[in-house]
Amino acid sequence: MRPDLAKPDHFYADIEDYLDFDNAVPFKQGDFFYEAAMKGADGRTNSGPAQRAVRNMPDDEFDNIVRAGFAKDLSKPVTWDRDRPYGFAEEQMPFGAERPLVETTITRPFRDAAFARQVQATYDRRCAMTGLRIINGGGRPEAQAAHIKPVAAQGPDSIRNGLALSSTLHWMFDRGLLSIDDDFKILTVKNSVPPEVGRLLNPSGLLAVPEDERFQPHREFLRYHRDNIFKG
Repeated sequence: MRPDLAKPDHFYADIEDYLDFDNAVPFKQGDFFYEAAMKGADGRTNSGPAQRAVRNMPDDEFDNIVRAGFAKDLSKPVTWDRDRPYGFAEEQMPFGAERPLVETTITRPFRDAAFARQVQATYDRRCAMTGLRIINGGGRPEAQAAHIKPVAAQGPDSIRNGLALSSTLHWMFDRGLLSIDDDFKILTVKNSVPPEVGRLLNPSGLLAVPEDERFQPHREFLRYHRDNIFKG
């Protein structure tokens, strides 16, 4: 925060980093408006509020927008009923929202499966650190879906918080023996990563990421992993 020298009691907020949505959320879908204030008397988008860069909105509308931003399917409006636990069809949670306890015993396995499918498909079922693409006889990939910022730390089930990693590297990544810098360079803990594993890593020393930047690991999650999990 820094003061506005022209207006007393006014301040500027400098935004250095932010988390991109997986999807651009429209003002409306069909007759549904994500912000009620956007709906004009004639049922069309109210151009006045739409042109304001900063707008007040109720918490439930904010939650719906954030949830839609990370939803896998935006073919219909995405809304969140606070009184109802998440079900199988709802594959994204509001970013930063507290996860219901019931999820750990009922819906978590389904959500894990949906997250795994998304991440594995995005990385072409190939380990991002080794480039290896191993598929068993039943068509199941060896590469697993890893959260960069863990679920226990409120990490979202977003592609940008996911990596496809071979099982051994997944284990080492979760325990902080491996990490990634903001330029996608693979980081290792000195004297803790066996040479045999080091030889498996991409010769470039870089993570193999999707070409589309919208699906690449977000720097905020990578930074969390380095600051809180990595032992290097």
